[in-house]
Amino acid sequence: MHSIISLFKSSFYFIQSIFNTMLKINRFKYFLAFFCLLAAIHWNVSALAPGDIPQSMIDAFKSGNTTELAKYFNTSIELAILDQEDIYSKQQAELIVKDFFTKHVPTGFTILHKGGKEGSQYAIGSLTTTAGNFRVTLLIKLRDNKPFIHQLRLEEGNAE
Repeated sequence: MHSIISLFKSSFYFIQSIFNTMLKINRFKYFLAFFCLLAAIHWNVSALAPGDIPQSMIDAFKSGNTTELAKYFNTSIELAILDQEDIYSKQQAELIVKDFFTKHVPTGFTILHKGGKEGSQYAIGSLTTTAGNFRVTLLIKLRDNKPFIHQLRLEEGNAE
């Protein structure tokens, strides 16, 4: 009888330890799933999603702040302003855009259309200035998980 009770106790402890181990594994699974969810949310927030344009870039267009805007210029940028079109260095492009904003002081900027795919996006906007309205076309690509303007076009007329 004593051996049956002993066998029953050891079986009970064995089953209990298996049950506890399974609970620990399930807790680990939940922890791992929660961690993966947080990581995915963080990566999605930090990465530039298709169609996203940084607000500071939009604000730089609105205010004509070439210093802030140039932070987003790629090392070389295809720049087309009115009839002047070429590929420029970041520094040259900043001077050209600064000259444009001096002659055409911005009074507003709105994004009319945006889209793209992972790693690159485009935007079409309307820039209102003291000298008229301009259609703005941007091509933005990610490099080191940061957005950089690779192409900027400013054309006379409405962007509608």
